[in-house]
Amino acid sequence: MQQRWTTALLALVVGATLAFPAAAQWKWRDSSGRVQYSDTPPPPNVPDKDILQRPNATTPARAGIAPTAAAPASGASAPAGEPELEAKRKKAEQDAAEKKKAEDAKMAAVRAENCARAKEQMRSLDSGMRIARTNEKGEREFLDDKARAQEAQRTRDALASECSVAPAARP
Repeated sequence: MQQRWTTALLALVVGATLAFPAAAQWKWRDSSGRVQYSDTPPPPNVPDKDILQRPNATTPARAGIAPTAAAPASGASAPAGEPELEAKRKKAEQDAAEKKKAEDAKMAAVRAENCARAKEQMRSLDSGMRIARTNEKGEREFLDDKARAQEAQRTRDALASECSVAPAARP
């Protein structure tokens, strides 16, 4: 019986401890009349009369509230008292820049490979030798003049997009 009371008392203490941070919530009525709850202050366009609850009941004004690291105000850095947030923000920016640089390098490599393949294809088409392909039935067929011209135009377009080279005018 003693263990049940101890367990119940422990559960009550844990429940009260978990409910304590919930008291630090903002509660306000938005322009459409709905009640909003948040751990961040309401937007500046909400009048003070519509703010129903503040985290600290003794804090009447919102003017001195500093922006958070997740949403800095118009390029402002983190508040002077929070160097950890500023360091995290800089680290996130560096990580994003490195990721973009790696992605750009990967795309450049793919473009270079596509460019080399298109150049090789153009050399084959310009050489005049017969070019064969396998059709849907698995049969080997040779390109006629019309198909060769279409393939040459498609290859020139690929050269223009992948190699950043203006396609040469060819008949």
